Amino acid sequence: MTDDKGRNAKRVSDFVSEERLWRFHMEMAKIGATPKGGNNRQALSPEDAEARTLFVKWAKERKFEVSMDEIGNVFVRRPGTDPKAPPVLSGSHLDTQPTGGRFDGIYGCLGALEVLHAVDDSGIQTKRSIEACVWTNEEGTRFSPGCLGSDAFAHPKNLRKFLAIKDKDGVTVGDALADVKKRMPSVDSRPLGFPLHAFVEAHIEQGPILEAQKKTIGVVTGIQGARRYIVTVEGEDAHSGTTPRSRRKDSFFAAVDMVNALKPIFTENDKDDILRFTIGRFEVYPGSLYVVPGRVIFGIDFRHPSLDTLDRLGAQIESVCRKHQGGCTVKVEEIVRVTPTPFTGLIPETVDKATKELGYPYMHILSGAGHDSQNIAPLCPTGMIFVPCEGGRSHNEIENATPGDLAAGARVLAETMVEIANR
Repeated sequence: MTDDKGRNAKRVSDFVSEERLWRFHMEMAKIGATPKGGNNRQALSPEDAEARTLFVKWAKERKFEVSMDEIGNVFVRRPGTDPKAPPVLSGSHLDTQPTGGRFDGIYGCLGALEVLHAVDDSGIQTKRSIEACVWTNEEGTRFSPGCLGSDAFAHPKNLRKFLAIKDKDGVTVGDALADVKKRMPSVDSRPLGFPLHAFVEAHIEQGPILEAQKKTIGVVTGIQGARRYIVTVEGEDAHSGTTPRSRRKDSFFAAVDMVNALKPIFTENDKDDILRFTIGRFEVYPGSLYVVPGRVIFGIDFRHPSLDTLDRLGAQIESVCRKHQGGCTVKVEEIVRVTPTPFTGLIPETVDKATKELGYPYMHILSGAGHDSQNIAPLCPTGMIFVPCEGGRSHNEIENATPGDLAAGARVLAETMVEIANR
């Protein structure tokens, strides 16, 4: 890179340390470690509090400013020359699935922290402050829904409602958060929803495409939308040995007919393998070998980048289920609707430019998974950077990424943040 007079300029990416970034990951992975090499570090648990404390410790060793808002989002700030200018923010989450990996979300937090270290080591000054963040409860396993911290940041009016959410043991978000804050007494308070200039999130892909295409960087063009349903089929319990077929109201057979009728609707016209259709929950009651099932509950999750496709296919689900209910009754309830989030303009363009200048093989890619970036996108220019993960595995204890790929993503992130922070 050159300065405005064409001279060789100091490049912040040269100060990104692959060794330090990997050490951050391996130290963080010790917290909530599982026997198979993954992590169980659910939101606002003692393990999550310990992870946050370590993150803050690393930040304070560099004398970065640290703060926390009312939902527990943590922010680490390297001040710019204009204290009134909204910052450039990057980060993700430290909480995991019960059998999660060492990189999903964690990389976004530690990659952003590494950028702050690299900028500090380089001595480069930015006009805008650059910040690394940890969003609260992205995974949504202990407290539902997920992406709670970024949602509260984007919609502060929902704070009271979010703090009242309970886990399966009856512990509220508010009570769990109070315990976390007790362990971090030296962290300053910060209001929800402060102005942002831009947000960029680094993440492992959680899919196999980058690895298969031998690309180091994925310039993310958007996050596909999703619709989720719970279907309840009510029949009638009956003796499995004495009840003739003609007199049965078998909810299981009806549910299977519904699923078999839905499958071709969601797959036959998807020649490019873009649509994601999943029946991930199927519960049969009473669950006895000797009883004709009187009730079945199953869940539908489907995702696509086109809002029109989401609307068109979603509109068919209830009618298809009713057509195949047989002698049973059926209730179709939509529980989640997420509109697609396109990433255009400042962030993907700057990521694209930085990746080309650094010489990494890259491609444009769509995210199939949801991320905190979806909540931040309406607030400011937003985008994401993907790096490969081994075999495309994620939400799995054997999730893996290489030190080199993580460092490459951090270098692209560093150049992107500094470029935007000096505009």
